Order: sequence, then structure tokens, then C-alpha cells
Amino acid sequence: MKRRVVVTGLGAVTPIGNTADEFWNGIKEGKVGIGEITKFDTTDYKVKLAAEVKEFDAKEHMDAKAAKRMEPFAQYAVAAAKEAYEDAGLDMEKEDPYRAGVIVGSGIGSLETVEREYTKIQTRGPGKVHPLMVPLMISNMASGNISIQLGFKGKCTNVVTACASGTNSIGDAFRAIQYDDADIMIAGGCEACICPTGVAGFTALTALSTSTDPLRASIPFDKARNGFVLGEGAGVVVLEELEHAKARGAKIYAELVGYGATGDAYHITSPAEDGGGAAKAMSLAVEEGGIEPFQVDYINAHGTSTHHNDLFETRAIHLAFGEAAKDVVINSTKSMIGHLLGAAGGVEFITCVKSIQEGFIHQTMGTKDVDSEECDLNYAVNGPVEKDIHYALTNSLGFGGHNAALLLKKYEG
Repeated sequence: MKRRVVVTGLGAVTPIGNTADEFWNGIKEGKVGIGEITKFDTTDYKVKLAAEVKEFDAKEHMDAKAAKRMEPFAQYAVAAAKEAYEDAGLDMEKEDPYRAGVIVGSGIGSLETVEREYTKIQTRGPGKVHPLMVPLMISNMASGNISIQLGFKGKCTNVVTACASGTNSIGDAFRAIQYDDADIMIAGGCEACICPTGVAGFTALTALSTSTDPLRASIPFDKARNGFVLGEGAGVVVLEELEHAKARGAKIYAELVGYGATGDAYHITSPAEDGGGAAKAMSLAVEEGGIEPFQVDYINAHGTSTHHNDLFETRAIHLAFGEAAKDVVINSTKSMIGHLLGAAGGVEFITCVKSIQEGFIHQTMGTKDVDSEECDLNYAVNGPVEKDIHYALTNSLGFGGHNAALLLKKYEG
């Protein structure tokens, strides 16, 4: 018998706010966190824009020694995890630490560490490499550092499925609680790779937008879409077994009721052209939730603003939802914060939780002229939508053909 799982804490570091509340307020204000890249000189780069985290000070979230032993992707993760932990009102002195786990994924880890230390090898020799190069670089250190900082001693892993990492991490944490491996899980995603190698690599793939207008760079489902905008940050949540949460009097944001994950077995960067893999992930999540597609009120789409993703994701929604596809409201948070890669699923999950709570579906900002021949659904482009939301679905599709979908339900006891 699967146990019920609820969301009891939220934490975020994003290009439009460094807490979950700041992020959500930015969402409601229609704030776009995209601007000129400040982290390095882009003179020789075709891509000039990114969605950077602003005014983040790691020492506000951990001691200076701990901060020095983490690269930004892990710092963001720890900051978001601590916020989610405090938001949930947890006290580890009252919990069995082996029943509390962490699954926080990063698609890449730290490219900045690789750049910096390889430069040292080339210019000063291998003996000058930082002794902590490897633990600074590897992606599992987000989960590892969260576990150390919070004292969670249960299942501690990370999922690396490119842009689906955050969603798969939450899905795996969901399963851990459902099947009694844990009572509490910290879950989500993080990323920080706005650096020369990251931008050059994605540019070489022709994956990034070359627009120089921050308000018309990330434009999902628009005729003029020409690539995604690289973002960074973290989205982390506390998932908890329902009776455990009720016993300690926790506030409950929403219930997580469905998870679907599939592989396209098709192409290393392009989703399957018929949308079959993504459609199956959505259908699995909806079926596990025990509902019919027409009952889903809102889909937070992967919506990257690349030609292929937006076309094939639209086909996937048609395939999964049939006639109900035309009635569901769809948007893309990436229109406001860019593509946070491994962190995207965590932040977009938080968007769904808050949307359910407040009955507010944000506008897909920047999108003006919907590509109606290829993208023929309701993408909330003319303004936010206010409606009662009982069920919300969030999608993440990663390079390698990784598809993940999570179904959230308004908590009703």
C-alpha cells in the first residue's frame, strides 16, 4: 500500500529572488530575470544573455569555512534546502535522522572548477591543483552538503538526468516515502554553469538564444523562438509522509500524487518527434494520481523556447490529453527565469505548489506571437490566469531522452 506524500517546505534561489517568497512575488509581478552576462567577458561569444542569480551571499546561509568548500551550485542547494527545512518547521532533535533523506540533483556540477583548475595545470603545473578540486566539482556534493548541514542520515543520493534532474529527484524522493524508506525527504535540483565553457558548449549545440533583448530572448511557443536562455539557481522542497506531517502539526502546501518517468530511446538532444516518451510520462503520473486527463487544470511545461522542444512537447500534450488538451492552461516559467537545467524541475515544482495555493497561473512572459501552426494550445500568453486549481502537472525533458512528470493535488485532508 503506497503511503501518501505531502509538501511541507519550500526553498528557492532564482534569477528573480533568493527565497521562495521572493521568487513567487517576482512571478506574480511578471518579473523577467534575464540580462547581460556579468560573470565573464562575452566579447567573443555569440550569446550575450543569461539569467543570473543576483546578490547571493553564501555566508548568509552557512559559515565561511563551509562556503569555501562548496561551489555555487552546492551553495544554492544548501541555501534553498535550509529555507525549505525551516519553512517546514522541522527539528531534527525530534526526528530519527535515518528516516530523513536527501535527493537533490544537478545536471552538471561545477564546470567552473574544471575551468579554473585546468588553467592551473596548463599554466602552473599539476601540483598547483586545489586539493578539494574533485569534491568541489562533482554533482553529488549538493546532496552531500545538505545532509551534512542538516543532519539528515537517511537515503542520500542525486539524480543526473540533464534538464530532468530536479524532477526525477523529487520523483525518487516521492517513491522513497511512498514505500517506507523514509518519512521526510529533502528533494529538488540545483545548477550554476553560466561560465565560458557552459555558454560555449550550449552555443556550439545551437541550443541557446542569440537574442540581445532580455524580454524577447526566452519566448516559449513563439514563432520567433530560437533557443533557450541559460539560467542558474536551486529549487528544493520538503516532502513528508502525510501522517508524519499531521502528527507534528505541519502546514501542508499540497499533496504529490503521481510520478511518471520514461526514456525516448531516440536522440541525444532532441525529444522524440511524436512526443511519445513525454506523453507516456504524463500519462503515468496522471494514472497514478487516479484521475482522468480532463481533471488536470494546469501544466507547467518544460517550455524551453527551442524550436524542437516546444513543438514536440505540444504534440506530447495532445497525445497524453486527447480532446482535453485544448482546455488545460499551460505556461512556461522559463520565460521569466531562463532554463535552470538541473534546477529547473525543482523551481517549477514550487511554481505549481504556489499556483495551487493561490489559484494563480502566471503569464508566459515575452511570448507575443504564438506559433499557431506548430503550437496550438493555451499557453497563457495574454496575461495571468486566475482559476481554482485542483491538479497541476509539471514536465521536464532532458538531453538523452529523459522525460519526467509530477502530478500535484490541492490538499484536502
